[in-house]
Amino acid sequence: MEFEAKVYPQIGGYGRYNRLVAVFTWFPHFAVALNLFTDVFFTLVPESYQCRADPDLLPSAFLLSNFSSQTFLNLTVPWVNGSGLSHCQLYRYPRNWSFSTDREPREPVPCTRGWWYGKAAGLQSNFVTEWNLVCEDFWKVPLQHVCFMTGWILGYVLLGSLCDWLGRRQALLISVSFSGLLGVTVCFSNSSVVFQLLRLGQGTALAGVLLSSYITRLEVCDPPHRLMMSMVSGFFSVFAELMLPGLAVLCSEWPVLQAVATVPLLLLLSYGCWPSVFPESPRWLLATSQIPQAKRCLQLFTSHNKVCRRDDLYPAETLLTEIDVAFPEDPQPTYHHIFELRHTRVIWRNCLILAFILFLGTGIQYCFTRNLNGYSPHFYYCYFLRAVTGAAACAFLCASVDRVGRRGILLITAIVTGLSSLLLLALTQYLHGGLVLVLSLVGLLSSQALAMLSVFFASEVMPTVV
Repeated sequence: MEFEAKVYPQIGGYGRYNRLVAVFTWFPHFAVALNLFTDVFFTLVPESYQCRADPDLLPSAFLLSNFSSQTFLNLTVPWVNGSGLSHCQLYRYPRNWSFSTDREPREPVPCTRGWWYGKAAGLQSNFVTEWNLVCEDFWKVPLQHVCFMTGWILGYVLLGSLCDWLGRRQALLISVSFSGLLGVTVCFSNSSVVFQLLRLGQGTALAGVLLSSYITRLEVCDPPHRLMMSMVSGFFSVFAELMLPGLAVLCSEWPVLQAVATVPLLLLLSYGCWPSVFPESPRWLLATSQIPQAKRCLQLFTSHNKVCRRDDLYPAETLLTEIDVAFPEDPQPTYHHIFELRHTRVIWRNCLILAFILFLGTGIQYCFTRNLNGYSPHFYYCYFLRAVTGAAACAFLCASVDRVGRRGILLITAIVTGLSSLLLLALTQYLHGGLVLVLSLVGLLSSQALAMLSVFFASEVMPTVV
């Protein structure tokens, strides 16, 4: 049966209950964004850190002298040309060193007793300071980013398939359960390896939470309202991003921040207690030929939307009769997978094109963010600018897409992103600093809009069952 033309109007269309379900799909976006952006604070390397002094490397004359802290640093930590005091080395003095023989050579050696850290943004301690991931072990910090985003990609693939096999509601509850459990477990990590593995698993589960709520929202909304409801969920993500610095300051320690960020995920488990808050998608049930479940779900939507014809003895009687005519015998459920799209060239081609656009729009944001870091090294300056441009991108899409069209805005944002990137690549050394900042902000805004719109566009052109 044609869902948009025949089924959707008879269950109330975009009625009160559909709007309520769409609202409850916003909260998972807040919870996911809160856990996603904690990674920024967990892996932030403090601006200042030096090796802790090791008395075994110093002569006894040092220990009996009354040096100021700055003088002591200058005598114990090597000076690196162009970057100040070394972060990774100490001086080792000869045993017979004295102030009268200060010309004797002193040897720089790696840190032996750990590091002293300045305060990272918001947190007193994080993933870096907890396990001293600086100098020789700094490579573990980008590895953590890679692990987390690898889990994110795996989640889209694995839990996306689960979403098509078990349904949107079951996939959400499974993803929320695992992400909440792993989020709590991360707080008790006893090594960097355990932390990375747990965050990889949590990233996988978080992708499932985001995907199942996103698809459900699209399937309960009619086409004219899908964009606006999706962009509001984007504002929820921006709100979580803006809240996070304050939470980091209040929590102070990374395990506490991780626990606080996990609380919204645990609250989402309440969706399992109230099926009417997050019901199964009737569109998916009909598309997979699960007729008995689809009938119950359609009756739920009809009764909550208070739609009842005069000649109906019970909610959706006419619609259920039409379904019985279309499906005289209850068929076996039929499930599909994404590889079946290779037989439909147009959809497959559109899917690949939009995936490539999403890849470009997401990847190039890093380049624009680096230009912002060059303009001002202050962490919060770049952080809040990125969050504000994300909100501006959502507002821009809300105001323009329904007027110009998906394809037109996709093309405009792609052109603006490309031009901004090319100008910064070729002319950065010749441009005034203010113009570099403006181009970086415009490029960041357009690339974020490009990424969001490509995801939304792809979800509309893809069939329900994949």
